[in-house]
Amino acid sequence: MDVRADRDLSPVAALAIAVVATSTSAILVRWSVAPSSVAALYRVLFTAVLVAPVAATRHRGAFARLSVRDLAGAVVAGVALAVHFAAWFESLAHTSVAASVTLVQSQPVFVALGAWLVLGERLTRATAAGIAVALAGATAMSLGDAGGSALTGTTTYGNALAVLGAVTVAGYMLAGRSIRQRVPLFPYVTVVYGVCAVALFVLVGVQGHAYVGYPPREWALFLALAVGPGLLGHTVSNWALAHLESVVVSVAWLGEPVGATLLALVLLGEVPGPVTVGGGLVVIAGVAVTTLERDRRVDTTD
Repeated sequence: MDVRADRDLSPVAALAIAVVATSTSAILVRWSVAPSSVAALYRVLFTAVLVAPVAATRHRGAFARLSVRDLAGAVVAGVALAVHFAAWFESLAHTSVAASVTLVQSQPVFVALGAWLVLGERLTRATAAGIAVALAGATAMSLGDAGGSALTGTTTYGNALAVLGAVTVAGYMLAGRSIRQRVPLFPYVTVVYGVCAVALFVLVGVQGHAYVGYPPREWALFLALAVGPGLLGHTVSNWALAHLESVVVSVAWLGEPVGATLLALVLLGEVPGPVTVGGGLVVIAGVAVTTLERDRRVDTTD
């Protein structure tokens, strides 16, 4: 994002674009017939290829200034992100889009838990209540149906993978939180995406999947995952965060499960069942309480 974009583009409009772009991720994964780890690999790899030139031209010196500690933290974040993508993409083969996206978006709950357990941050009553509500909703969804989808397999397994995706993306965020205070966005994500791509490359090999030989349609879907959810989604959201209060960005991201569910209804004919809808609303409510409370505390201490 350049100076002209900062002047001409409304941060609210940019955030709306980011949420819509990210909402397409589950649909694109479901449309792909490639193994989930392969789709995850090329999403991350293509995103890295898109952001690396910006990092190299605008922040060349930032790489040389990376300390061993920051580099180690970026490696941990990259591995955690690889597990997140591998688990979440695979979850979409076993449960509904509504359940998978809602459960993986419960990550603020696990960020709050991790900050309390690992970083020693104080856990307020409101935050604890939000966590409890979100976990109750997640449990209901995990024990419920798959939204009436035509998929086969155990939905409990798919829901568990989505929760694993939420836990590991929370680890990714916690690992990178302090690093991002010292390292610009593009150099940081270039290193993280590079490590993530290497980890997924190894996973694809261990699973015995082919790295190439996929039809053009699959490569188009891989690129769409990188440009849409990867570049227009997360990168634009990070830009908007510099212009909007964190609470606005955090709450806006709760629209992703809604957007993904509506897209699945229209494009996949996937109608969420009552347990999925009810549990999903409970999860979103719990995440909202947790997010609002944490952002309120951050704004108070700034």
